[in-house]
Order: sequence, then structure tokens, then C-alpha cells
Amino acid sequence: MSDADKMTVYSDYVCPFCYLGRRSLDTFQAEYDHEIDIDWHPYDLRGHKRRPDGTIDHEIEDGKDEAYYEQVRQNVNRLREQYDAEEMLEFDAIPDRVDSLNAQLASFYVKREHPATWLAFDTALFEALWVDGRDIGDVDVLVDLAERTGIEGSAIRSAIEDDALRTAVEEAFINAQQKQITGVPTFVYDKHIARGAVPPAQLRRLVEGH
Repeated sequence: MSDADKMTVYSDYVCPFCYLGRRSLDTFQAEYDHEIDIDWHPYDLRGHKRRPDGTIDHEIEDGKDEAYYEQVRQNVNRLREQYDAEEMLEFDAIPDRVDSLNAQLASFYVKREHPATWLAFDTALFEALWVDGRDIGDVDVLVDLAERTGIEGSAIRSAIEDDALRTAVEEAFINAQQKQITGVPTFVYDKHIARGAVPPAQLRRLVEGH
């Protein structure tokens, strides 16, 4: 498959718009004549709160007040209806203390070692959080999701404890910043960029270059 057939997607599992963006991408792919290969890149949405040991300091102020979150709620509800995603939980139903780092480590490992299985695992992660309300920061949850998609749970446990893998994921976070990716989801196709949970028609225009 040529580079032109790849769509790079930057996303973070704790982002509701990334779930909605995936729904939009799935709809576009189902309607498009050619298969598009998803080249996923992790993005650390809460990186500014992350301590050196990898945990999140929830006491750090991020300047987001209730007006900001009310706007997010409204936008999420609008897109849930627009993208026929009524199964998605309400924005406030997901605890803000869910950390996606372990999920991103697991997904990065699966993408590298089991590429044919990655999309199913990625979908399972999104649905576990945004449909079932499960804590995807919990290693046992990740093991369960992996085993359901045909991956050895012990491999996921080892991956999460792998310092080299963690370094690779942290470098991917930095790489996203260096490429001036400032929010998620971000879709990149053959140098064309779309930001946010854009509709399928916009993804088509992105791929077709106009």
C-alpha cells in the first residue's frame, strides 16, 4: 500500500471527540471505494499534568472553567446525534481521573507487534471507555480487551512495564508536538489536514485533496 493510501490519525482515548472522529472515519471508510490504512499516533491530552513518574497531577489548573466544559457537553451531544452514536455515554459519565497512558502503551505495542489486530483493539479501547464506562487505565481491563481480540494478556502486562516501549511512546508524544499537532483528533492525508471530529464528507474531501 502506498503512502498516499495512509491516513495518519493523532488521538487520545480519553478524548470524546476522538471517539466521535473514529465513528466518522468508520462511516467514511464504509462508503469510500478504496481501503484507507490508518496510521495511528498517540497524543497525550493530559501531558501538561503528567509527572515524571507517569502519573497525573490532578491538582494542576488548566484554565478550563465550567463554561468551557458546558460547551464541550453541547458539542459532544450534537455530534452524538449527528453521527448516530447514541450508544456513547454522556460526557460527564466518564471520570476525569481516567488516565489513558496505559491504554496508549498497550495500543502502541499492539500496533507494532500485531498490526493486523490493532484496529480491533483500538475500537475495543474506545468502546470500553465511551460505551461501557470501563477504566482503560486499569491493566486488568486492558488484558481483558486484548484477550477478546486474540492477544495474550501477559504480553500486554509486559508491554506496560517495558521501559523501552514507554520511552518510544513518550517520544511519539514529543513528535506530535514538534509537528505542531495541538489538539485531537487530527487527520493527516498526503499533507492535507483536518482537525476535530469532522464529518465523513470532510474526510472525503481531505482524501481527494480538495
